[in-house]
Amino acid sequence: MALKNIPYTNLRVLLTKYLSTEEDDETAALIRELQAARARGYLTRNELEKVCRWKSARAIHLIKKNSIARSRTATRRALATRSERRRFEALTTLNGISVPMASAILTLLDPRRYGVLDIRVWKLLYAMGAVTKKPSGVGFDFDNWYQFLMIIRYLAKNLHVDARDIERSLFLAHRAYQVGTLYRTRGP
Repeated sequence: MALKNIPYTNLRVLLTKYLSTEEDDETAALIRELQAARARGYLTRNELEKVCRWKSARAIHLIKKNSIARSRTATRRALATRSERRRFEALTTLNGISVPMASAILTLLDPRRYGVLDIRVWKLLYAMGAVTKKPSGVGFDFDNWYQFLMIIRYLAKNLHVDARDIERSLFLAHRAYQVGTLYRTRGP
């Protein structure tokens, strides 16, 4: 999907126009619900399925292939480490957990520090020159996710908002400049 000419050369300026600091009700409710998982140190398979339905229900059949024990073990490992690489690797060992899905899990558990790596957000970052690889916005690996994470955390710190706010705002800006539709979606 192409983007119209974006009349900004600076991400910070673009973000000040599209900055969104309010979460939609459904997402806010899921974030609140998952506080219990964060406190306990792992997600149940049911919670994992809820995250999947929120991000992309297309993967639900793969998520359901994970046993209760496997879901618990992988998410416990992810939440127990301070290493972003180990966190990422633990989550992506699960069936149905791609890079975007792993980023969605982390975002819903800690929106202050994480945002969802999404095709729209990446394409906007690419168009703005903030990233230089994967112009299609698909096929991400750890390095792509980590680069995205550092960008949104830097911007969040500078704008005094959460990383999720930056990601959501980039998503909204992409919608404003997209040509055609990428796919039907409810929102960021």
